[in-house]
Amino acid sequence: MRVFRWLTANRIPQELDLRSRGWFLLPDDDDHHESVCVAYTPGMTPRGWIAFLARHGRLARRLILLVGIDDAVDRARLLRLGFGEVTPSDLQLAELEARAVRLAELEDTLPRYRRMGSLSLDLLAREAYCEDQPLGLHPREFGLMWRLADTPGKAVSKESLVRDVWRLGFMPETNSLAVHVSRLRGKLSIAGLDTMLKTVPSGGYCLQIAGTQDDGEAAPEPEEPEPELDEYTRIGASQQAFERHP
Repeated sequence: MRVFRWLTANRIPQELDLRSRGWFLLPDDDDHHESVCVAYTPGMTPRGWIAFLARHGRLARRLILLVGIDDAVDRARLLRLGFGEVTPSDLQLAELEARAVRLAELEDTLPRYRRMGSLSLDLLAREAYCEDQPLGLHPREFGLMWRLADTPGKAVSKESLVRDVWRLGFMPETNSLAVHVSRLRGKLSIAGLDTMLKTVPSGGYCLQIAGTQDDGEAAPEPEEPEPELDEYTRIGASQQAFERHP
């Protein structure tokens, strides 16, 4: 049986009520069941949803289906933030169910957790935990951790990280990668994991876990006020042209 959770305080509109398609609505106090979460949020901005999630950290962002985001730019931003589905207001029930089924199936197929000593990574929540305490990672910081956790103790080049985490096929003229690594190191340090993220002599990075080979370490990069990779895009066919979004 398919189950879902209704996130917002407004009543479920009839045209969005999955119960009419045979789904079961979970009660608000059921915090132990991972399920598709649906919310009808006309006018809600990405900033508003970030604040909402800060108050409801238990929610798995990749299982949240937002309905009512009519601005295409806001939909793109929310998708980049890791929400499972973001749709405009004119969504029909059949399409809503199809998207909810896709998210439910995604939950069943993705490897959710990676554990490295006292640190665990939760792919659906896109968060890292040390002794059950969240580190409060930015989506890019989590992406870096997840990619480095593919090969613990082994170096990953900067080019590979930019390609896999930022989805860019070239190295842009920005120090954003080093800034993200520096911020990630700071959060790991607060959790008592000062030596986990290392810089290797070749210029890449690795996660050093007990029992893995040590590839060397260098001093952390300074946190410089450089432009973010997320603010750049390729123009035309050239990989060397950049434009900063306003």
